[in-house]
Amino acid sequence: MRIITGKLKGRRFDAPKDVQIRPTSDRAKEGLFNVIEARRYINGARVLDLFSGSGNLAFEAISRGALQAVLVEASHLGVKQIEKTAAQFGIADQVTAYCVPVERYLAQRPVSYDLVFADPPYDLPGIPEMVETVVHGGWLAPDGWFILEHDVRHLFHEHPNCVFTKPYGRTVVSIFMLKTGDDESEADSSDS
Repeated sequence: MRIITGKLKGRRFDAPKDVQIRPTSDRAKEGLFNVIEARRYINGARVLDLFSGSGNLAFEAISRGALQAVLVEASHLGVKQIEKTAAQFGIADQVTAYCVPVERYLAQRPVSYDLVFADPPYDLPGIPEMVETVVHGGWLAPDGWFILEHDVRHLFHEHPNCVFTKPYGRTVVSIFMLKTGDDESEADSSDS
């Protein structure tokens, strides 16, 4: 895996060995971050990366200017690899990794974030409930985005908080925001 752009551009890192993860492809990651950067400010953002695996999305966000990233990964080997990569990149002071199941992490008192990423296993039960927990449970800052990677078994384009959805091969990216009655969405599902 590699960092696409920013202060860590071109740096390569490994996924944890002996851990079943599905890293976000470079194509999907580049498309996703193009959407984010076209519609919101990453610099100084606070990031939560759920099902973080290798830390791919959080590291890309930090490279592009995010201030802090909290990564949640159930695998002990995954967390060790995230901490090793953060140290190698010289960003260990910007990264906090927790070895805990995401469901348990989200059951605690929420802290709001500007960007919340989630790349759960596609067959994980409870993905729609997780969307509700993150969007309406206090995990999003007022203008925060929840960015979910999923497959076509879960379609969210009609969800009232979904402001963007686009397939990247087998992966579909959906973005959710808190909305008030008179808000216009900041992302548009008809955009590329």
